[in-house]
Amino acid sequence: MGGGGHGFERLFSPIQVGPMLVPNRICETTNTIGAGRLDGLPDEPFVAHHLAKAQGGTGWIGSETWLLNSPIPAEAADEFFPGAASTRMPLYAMPGFVERTGAFFQAVHEAGAVAVSQLTHVSYTFGASAVALAEAYDWVPHALDDDEIEMLLGTYVMAASALQAAGTDGLEVHCAHEALPQLFLSPATNQRSDRWGGDALRRTAFVREILARVRAAVGDGVALGIRIGGWETRQGGYSLLEMREMLSHIAETGLLDFVDVDMGSSHGVPSYVPPSYWGHGQFREVGRAVKADVDVPVLFSGRVNDPVVAEELLAQQACDLVGMTRAGIADPEFPAKTREGRLGEIRRCIACNRCIGETVQSYVPIFLKKPTCSVNPLVGNELLWKAQYRPASTRRRVVVVGGGAAGLEAARVAAMRGHEVVVLEQGPALGGQVRLAAKAPGRDSFEDLVIYQQTQMETLGVDVRLSSRAGADDVLALEPDVVVCATGSVPIRPDVPGADAPHVVQGWDVLEGRAAVGERVAVVSQEDHMETPSVADLLASEGRQVEILHHWTAVGREVDRYTLGTVMCRLEEGGVRIRPGLLLTAVDGDRLELVSPWTRATRVLDGFDTVVLVYGSAPDTALHDELKRRLAGKGPRLFLVGSAWVPRRLAEATQHGMKVGLEV
Repeated sequence: MGGGGHGFERLFSPIQVGPMLVPNRICETTNTIGAGRLDGLPDEPFVAHHLAKAQGGTGWIGSETWLLNSPIPAEAADEFFPGAASTRMPLYAMPGFVERTGAFFQAVHEAGAVAVSQLTHVSYTFGASAVALAEAYDWVPHALDDDEIEMLLGTYVMAASALQAAGTDGLEVHCAHEALPQLFLSPATNQRSDRWGGDALRRTAFVREILARVRAAVGDGVALGIRIGGWETRQGGYSLLEMREMLSHIAETGLLDFVDVDMGSSHGVPSYVPPSYWGHGQFREVGRAVKADVDVPVLFSGRVNDPVVAEELLAQQACDLVGMTRAGIADPEFPAKTREGRLGEIRRCIACNRCIGETVQSYVPIFLKKPTCSVNPLVGNELLWKAQYRPASTRRRVVVVGGGAAGLEAARVAAMRGHEVVVLEQGPALGGQVRLAAKAPGRDSFEDLVIYQQTQMETLGVDVRLSSRAGADDVLALEPDVVVCATGSVPIRPDVPGADAPHVVQGWDVLEGRAAVGERVAVVSQEDHMETPSVADLLASEGRQVEILHHWTAVGREVDRYTLGTVMCRLEEGGVRIRPGLLLTAVDGDRLELVSPWTRATRVLDGFDTVVLVYGSAPDTALHDELKRRLAGKGPRLFLVGSAWVPRRLAEATQHGMKVGLEV
């Protein structure tokens, strides 16, 4: 699969990484999306998800991390935290590991890619010292003794040997993102005075020992590398210069075949999974610095969702390989489309972080989770698509009312299957709430989904009719066989005195730029995801004095940890004041009456020129209800989809639309 195309000669050129020949420079770095459903080993959903990327042209498949076992006392329980776990039973020791993992590796090889396996101790139970693992958490680990360190070193060797037996091409030791080796590398978390702590050289001892033992076990037939972070933003953490010094000590061992570098932590500003607020490949200087220090290939990742950016990074000598993990989640076929010059057909990642954040956000065991992507509804539904997607046996006329994410996905899939599709959109443009979200600062990437869906409508010959407010008669006049009501939702206005005053406006109208807003603004919120901070961020960026009056304990409780730090940073820098635990009971001019949700104590705040309501939205089912009443089970088949069914988030809308498109 060597050779370039359409101006991407570097991106599609092969590269030798130790004993491993990588067919191109596009990499799926190891990620925790939870594609497997059953016991954690590669099962049919796992293989379908990751293999799709190899089949689409990604040259390096990192799949998912292999969590190693910890020295837990017999009387203590296994512990699971968001993004981390201490467990007695590692996957590499499970019956059938070599056979099932080997079958996956073989499938990757048959698709023309290489398989790289990450060895990971991400345990908040153990650390170099009993120091808080991160400033965002209050989790303090047990300080490891020599016997426990010896046991942990052995787990790397056993896992590496099992993966070698399964046929892996490369092994990566995870030394970033609060993984155990980083806790030894960091002067903030390693306060030891024995052989495992001290100056920069001594803090690398744990990593150097891992590499030496793994290399002794697997020999030279497997590529060996590390994943490391650029610098730490926490107090007392290592700087970029200190990281380069430590990396030089590690590289001097001669044990490294590659270095995988990124920037950021699991929680902070920046995050190593940069949300949409950060630029494409913004921290490329980290890759460039590492490339100047080592004489082995360097892999850099950090919000690279565009092949043009990837080619640019290679041309700038910022790296030799490019991590494009979320790009491959959003569109596994993007490498093939790039090679063939079909850039306009790529479904681009919008950096909302639903994919990675969803998996690590909760305490739910990984095997009970389902992977999700906001823009690609096939993620987590690969087997459903394989089982149900068929060309339509009978061509039908499908009328979709509403040109938002759910309606357009239903239209796309129905048209792909051969149906005649008409989309009626009441507004002057497609996109619905996705277009609205794109108007917030740092969220313009959401428009990429709108552009993709528009392009798909044109490519598939869908009849799109804008500025078409459709009633029941209008829909039925089109003589449809199927009607998909994707009429969305409407913002909620609370039933409190004064809520209909002229200076009380909706957050949606603020984002659209059609609301008159004064100097001092109260954003009254009963919403826990991104709408509240987006509205406040926009107002603050316009120079207004903004206060968020939030209904519960904290703004953004449902925002993933990789995004929340950046969001809160922006609000703080914009001077936004946040008051939690307040429910609006009345608006009286510039005076707001509020009540505590806990004690019911009242409070009065005044001096506001404008009150902005962010209360979520309610389904708009008027058209569906009218059609259902008039049809009474006869005539065209009727569907209610997306926010018109129940307002949720973007992934729920696109997945619902896809499933309706398969059903018609």
